[in-house]
Amino acid sequence: MDPKPPTIALLFTTFPKISETFLQRDVAALKAQGLNLRLYSLWGGGGDFRGLPVRSFNKWKLVPLFLFEIPWQCVRRPRLVRDLFEGVCTRAAPSWLNFWENMLGAGFAGCFYRELKKDPPALIHGAWAGAPATAGWVLWRMFGWRYSSGAHAYDIYEHGGDWWLMEKLQHAQFIHSSTEAVKRELVDRGVPAAQIRVIRRGLDAFPVFKPLRPSRRPLRLICIARLVPKKGLTYQLAIYAALKEAGLAFEARIVGDGPLQAVLEVRARELGLAREVEFLGRLEQTGVWEQLAWADVLLHTGIVAPSGDRDGLPNVIPEAMAAGVLVVTSPVSATTEAVQQARTGLVADVDLPLAWVVALRQLGEDDTLAETLRTAARRWVEENYDAHKNTARLAACFTEAMKS
Repeated sequence: MDPKPPTIALLFTTFPKISETFLQRDVAALKAQGLNLRLYSLWGGGGDFRGLPVRSFNKWKLVPLFLFEIPWQCVRRPRLVRDLFEGVCTRAAPSWLNFWENMLGAGFAGCFYRELKKDPPALIHGAWAGAPATAGWVLWRMFGWRYSSGAHAYDIYEHGGDWWLMEKLQHAQFIHSSTEAVKRELVDRGVPAAQIRVIRRGLDAFPVFKPLRPSRRPLRLICIARLVPKKGLTYQLAIYAALKEAGLAFEARIVGDGPLQAVLEVRARELGLAREVEFLGRLEQTGVWEQLAWADVLLHTGIVAPSGDRDGLPNVIPEAMAAGVLVVTSPVSATTEAVQQARTGLVADVDLPLAWVVALRQLGEDDTLAETLRTAARRWVEENYDAHKNTARLAACFTEAMKS
């Protein structure tokens, strides 16, 4: 009888989640690689994903954790409990949200370790460096189980970074980043470069590369983003106002929802953009592709939010590039790893609306430039954003970590 293949426990905050399709593609591609996966969702989600059960965390399990398990662990593992409580008492969390994220991860470890001990995974991978990585780190402290961690821009920038970030990354078998920008930041903070694997996300199937629309008047503009501060959408509305004042005919659609939706809709009316700008709300992935098929240009006006949070490389940028949609982006974080000025797209500062007017006028009128950028952008995506190639590299990291 063939030996049972080693199991990888994949830990997510919420899985599956409509705004995190990149993680769903990762899981699908890892499954296609033949890896034996066990999925856990610490907060929301659950159910079934492509034939794989997603084990959810029933928060009622925290009641016996506090009543019985923590006192028992104080006797059984006093050093671990002491270190955790010492950290809680001597170092302030960057935010209440991050405090509870880490408590959630530690709580998951305390509630699920008995179940996991029955069939220990060869590797635990936290998709995020918040709650999922905390769970992996605590389980490593308890049993020495190998773990690895993802590291996203949110994990390292929001309010200065996750509460226990360096402790968790220090002992990880490897750290998965999808951008060079995150790797540079982690190296600057003291993480060894050799521990970090830059492996981009990807598309499991490339869309049809649509032809350039011969007459781009009015210019069709699309923005696909959560309506949150780091997306810089107040700047984007100012750009639309500048386009209107310059007499450049356009139609703009904003896809996504979020806490700023009402504020942005009011601001659009104040700027006299009610006819030009349409808010479509959140769409399923099929709806997103339909909007990309409609659009001429994708706008990304990312900024550094007051909390410090910012985008890495939003997945919608390479998705648009793959579909043949031109891209204009702000030069924040890792966007310029894909959108290289005058090579695969155009780059403009959000504080300079007239620069966006010039860029968008060029893309609307210069067919040669538009076709050159679109072709190079598609080539970049094919070379760098193939889910099967990239996930094969990630699977190799998992295999190496399980053997180490």
